[in-house]
Amino acid sequence: QVQLVESGGGLVQAGGSLRLSCAASGGTFSRYAMGWFRQAPGKERDFVAAISRSGGSTNYADSVKGRFTISRDNAKNMVYLQMNGLKPEDTAVYYCAARLSTYSYTVSREYDYWGQGTQVTVSS
Repeated sequence: QVQLVESGGGLVQAGGSLRLSCAASGGTFSRYAMGWFRQAPGKERDFVAAISRSGGSTNYADSVKGRFTISRDNAKNMVYLQMNGLKPEDTAVYYCAARLSTYSYTVSREYDYWGQGTQVTVSS
């Protein structure tokens, strides 16, 4: 059983940056592929970025490519989402997710464990 806790959300102006962190505990972190998803009010939970358990492979939603970077530190049991060039449409609750697998996935139902989410609000 893996527990995930996100942090780093907040209010930022358009064009600004935030770095989200997700701390994992309760499992062997290096065995898990990790993902970031987001959910805006009244909308479905959407894929943002994912990383394989080694960190050697990443995937991004088209809407964030070139602006967001996912990374992980297996020694610290942490996964990060660096968000640059933020836009108002990036406003959402951001969730960290884990799946016991080698490769990352872009579909939320493939993930077994979820954090509680952290709010990101981008003002225009």
